Amino acid sequence: MSKALHELTIHEALTGMRQGDFSAVDLTQALLERIALLDGQVKAYLTVTAELALEQAAQADARRAAGGEAPLLGVPLAIKDVLCTAGVRTTCGSRILENFVPPYTASAVQRLADAGMVMLGKTNTDEFAMGSSTENSGYFTTHNPWDLDRVPGGSSGGSGAAVAAQEALAALGTDTGGSVRLPASYCGIVGLKPSYGRVSRYGLVAYGSSLDQVGVLAKDVRDSALVLSAMAGHDAYDSTSMPAPVPDFTAALTGDVRGLRIGLPDEYFIAGVQPDVEAAVRRAIDVLGEMGAEIVRVSLPNTDKALPVYYLVATAEASANLSRFDGVRYGYSAGADSIQENYRQSRGQGFGAEVKRRIMLGTYALSAGYYDAYYLKAQQVRTLIKQDFEAAFEKVDVIACPVAPTTAFRIGEKADNPLEMYLSDVFTITLNLAGMCGISVPCGFDGAGLPIGLQLMGPHLGEEVVLRTAHAYEQATHWHTQWAQPAVTEV
Repeated sequence: MSKALHELTIHEALTGMRQGDFSAVDLTQALLERIALLDGQVKAYLTVTAELALEQAAQADARRAAGGEAPLLGVPLAIKDVLCTAGVRTTCGSRILENFVPPYTASAVQRLADAGMVMLGKTNTDEFAMGSSTENSGYFTTHNPWDLDRVPGGSSGGSGAAVAAQEALAALGTDTGGSVRLPASYCGIVGLKPSYGRVSRYGLVAYGSSLDQVGVLAKDVRDSALVLSAMAGHDAYDSTSMPAPVPDFTAALTGDVRGLRIGLPDEYFIAGVQPDVEAAVRRAIDVLGEMGAEIVRVSLPNTDKALPVYYLVATAEASANLSRFDGVRYGYSAGADSIQENYRQSRGQGFGAEVKRRIMLGTYALSAGYYDAYYLKAQQVRTLIKQDFEAAFEKVDVIACPVAPTTAFRIGEKADNPLEMYLSDVFTITLNLAGMCGISVPCGFDGAGLPIGLQLMGPHLGEEVVLRTAHAYEQATHWHTQWAQPAVTEV
């Protein structure tokens, strides 16, 4: 049975367009119709750029007809609304930037545009990417396509839901503490978090500058490799981007894991993990073992310190980064009589509760008398966490573990308990603290039919081995072929 256009992967769509089976305009129109049909319930998009998308698709068709080609020519993608897009509003999920239209485009987005991408729109996010459920958006909550009463994960929940509902072929997200991998796990898709410095952060509105990384949410591992290949590489506009060569990541997808050593970390299989999640992840690791990989127990002894370290480092950096939103230069302004009162009212009215909470936590951690006790100490322990990973990767090639302790929880379930919400990230934040790479790939469902993700972690600039392992597992199983079927209700 042939697939509908919105059901295609990127590599299937590229083959179809190159063979002349359909045009980029046909493909884009099919996805815009899918958005119109479903997004009233899913609420993945903050802004749909239908006119721009059709214009870009027509340009892609003309370029192909003239004999031109590009890695993503005519492929419709969605962009998380924390990445600047010239001429298209960029809200960061916050009321303080409700009408902000950037004068320039983020480097990662520009590279995809140069590769021929068609931009469908900007996806919903927890405000300034601060959250694990997309309930902290200043506009509305995104719903999980597998169960509309549940969260899609966060903060890239809009991107995750858009791909899972097949309202985009893939989407960009950002990952500061798990914000690509968590939505991928909750939504049953692939989520790739590259190493720190692999993809430029220029034009990404900063939350935690030493932690943020632009990543990919996709239908399968090959698609994530295609998008990463198009946007990775050194950028003179970002001093933290690595001057490392960018391989063809799709070349790593051999389907073979024989000889690979896969680490099983003692600290990631602990009390409190949902039994269905642990069982699915352990089965996935068994599959890799049956395919010829060697399973090796490893220890990451400072894992238990990661959560407090992360919420000190991230909030301290957020406090500094968000000081630029002052009601003077851009964004919302309360228009108060005095400059001090305008600062107070603009920030008080423009920022949501979670953003205010993190700004206050970070400001406290950086304040005189507490800097050494909190922020400096957190950075020292962060080094120990990084050293744990470096020692482990001397023994193994990849580390396998759950993405999250549970499957997607109900909307509102954790809204009144920020600490419980923060615990959703307990298995993902370590990679950001260490600056290393990781991927979430579907590995099963719980008793309620909700997706479960397998997390594969790799060393810094180790994307090839992570993608190789994820692809081999994916091809040996059928989980990635199962899709959410959100009900369409008449409005």
